[in-house]
Formats: sequence, structure tokens, C-alpha cells
Amino acid sequence: MTVLYYCDLFGVAVFAVSGALMAGRKSMDLFGVSVLGLVTALGGGTLRDVILARHPVSWVADQSGIWVALGAALGTVLWVRMTKPIHEFGLLLADAFGLAVFTVSGTAMALAQQVPVGTALIMGVMSGVVGGVIRDVLCNEIPLIFRQEIYALACLLGALVYVALLQLQCAAEPASIIAMGVVFSVRMAAMRWQWRLPRFHLLD
Repeated sequence: MTVLYYCDLFGVAVFAVSGALMAGRKSMDLFGVSVLGLVTALGGGTLRDVILARHPVSWVADQSGIWVALGAALGTVLWVRMTKPIHEFGLLLADAFGLAVFTVSGTAMALAQQVPVGTALIMGVMSGVVGGVIRDVLCNEIPLIFRQEIYALACLLGALVYVALLQLQCAAEPASIIAMGVVFSVRMAAMRWQWRLPRFHLLD
């Protein structure tokens, strides 16, 4: 088991928590909480594996992700009911970390399949953001990545750094750490200084 594997499980837990909190905002029952937690945590990796024809997909081959996601989602319900709501900034910190881990692990898995670099970059971004997109669509919300937020762009920058470091003969583990740091730093800086992408507004 590598450090990246355990970081990946932490990312699963964090994304499952975000899914559970969204379910709470929409007043869903425990089944809804579980489903939203699972799709948020595992959706991006599942789509990546299907596109790359990696069979079985990650959570079928190793069910740790399922149990971690379910535990985190249902644990969120207990935590909120027994104590108090989770501090949003703390969740955003953890979400940024999960985003960084999923981006790098997705890029690495794609490269292991010997796909072109451009495809690996897309798979990295997809691993990071698709779970949140599915969550928002199921909850009838405009996905975060379509609302000016520097989110997917942070993933793309991190994936580019990871690929570039590998091309420069950097070892995989240091390259992963540096690339995750890029995703995390860009995402946190975007939230701190309110960085936004330009909007396209069609005039009447």
C-alpha cells in the first residue's frame, strides 16, 4: 500500500462528506445521503475507469472505497445531529486536498494505461471533478465547475505539473506530492482572493 493509496481513501471520505452535506441541505433520507455520498466520492474514478477500459473498476476490485464513502456519509449525519454543523472552511480545506489527490491519482492511472498525454490530463481532471458534477446535477444545482470557480483549472494545472515532472525524470512519489501541492495551493488561493474565470453573458 502506497501513501497515495491512503491519501486517495481520505479523498473518498472527504468527497462523501460533501455529498452527505448536500443531501442534508436538500432534506434527503438516509438512502439519499448514502447515494449522494457514494456518487460524489466514486463517480469521477468510475467514469475514468470505464473510459480507459480498466476492468474491474477501482471500487469493484477494492471495496475499501465503498465502505469508506458510506462510513463518511453516514458518520456525517451522526456528527451533525449529535454535535454541530461541520465548519464550512474546514470542509473546503479537506475538499481541496481530496481534489488534489484524485487529480494526481487519476492522471497516474491514465498514464499507466499508456494513453496520450492529453488524454491523461483529461482523465486527471475528470477524476477530480466529475463526482461533484454528478452530485450537483442530482440535486438540481448548477455544478461548481460551471460557476466561475477556479476548480477544474486547478486540477489541470496540477496534472500538467505531474506530467512535466515525469518527463524530466522525476520519481513518481515526489512528482505526486509536488503536483498535489499545486492543485491544493491554486484552489486555496482562488478561494482566498476570490479568483474567477471571465463570464460569458449573451446579450439580448
